[in-house]
Amino acid sequence: MASICIIPARGGSKRIPRKNVKDFLGKPIIAYTIEAAIGSGLFAEVMVSTDDVEIAEIAKKYGAKVPFVRSTENSNDYATTFDVIEEVLQEYQKTGSAFEFTCCIYACAPFVTSNKLIEAFQIMKQNQYDSVFPVMPYSFPIQRALKQQNNKLSFFNPEYSLTRSQDLEKSYHDAGQFYWMENKVIIENKQILTDNSGCVVISELEGQDIDNEMDWKLAELKYELLQSTK
Repeated sequence: MASICIIPARGGSKRIPRKNVKDFLGKPIIAYTIEAAIGSGLFAEVMVSTDDVEIAEIAKKYGAKVPFVRSTENSNDYATTFDVIEEVLQEYQKTGSAFEFTCCIYACAPFVTSNKLIEAFQIMKQNQYDSVFPVMPYSFPIQRALKQQNNKLSFFNPEYSLTRSQDLEKSYHDAGQFYWMENKVIIENKQILTDNSGCVVISELEGQDIDNEMDWKLAELKYELLQSTK
């Protein structure tokens, strides 16, 4: 069966107004996601789930489809990525379209490439994972994280206070870029991360959370640096 790419892009971004269509080095940031998805050749459908007319028009300009408007319920601040995915798949089922695999790619993920999407899909298929997504290593061991209480510092895990950094287990965090998933299992479990999930490890240069204007500038700098090394 076929695969679908779902790109969530609601209009109500708060911290960076109009974030999903804001200019990123010469074109709307969502364009990078759409172009990577289409360029991978993996999808029978590349669609944008949005409640916003401008986002819909820009998405279609760059080659994505917007077959329906996202519901009000799933356009608020509390709707999860899973909620959006589930709604999209249900809407397609109403038209008789079914997909075996879904890749949900965030609109503000300019570091996602066609090759990375292909690599992650192959990892999922070869290992029969329920889902696969990019992760980044923490720059400092989380076992030695500190907390502040009553203006005093202490370790979350004091047993590791004298352990050498190189002797601590490596830890990772979700890069917040995309999620490949096998639809049947994910929908049944109602969660993307299961006890049978895999990952693609990316470097700190290949990802950036974009939550404020400083993050945006850092993302542009990283992107330009990556392009200059190719």
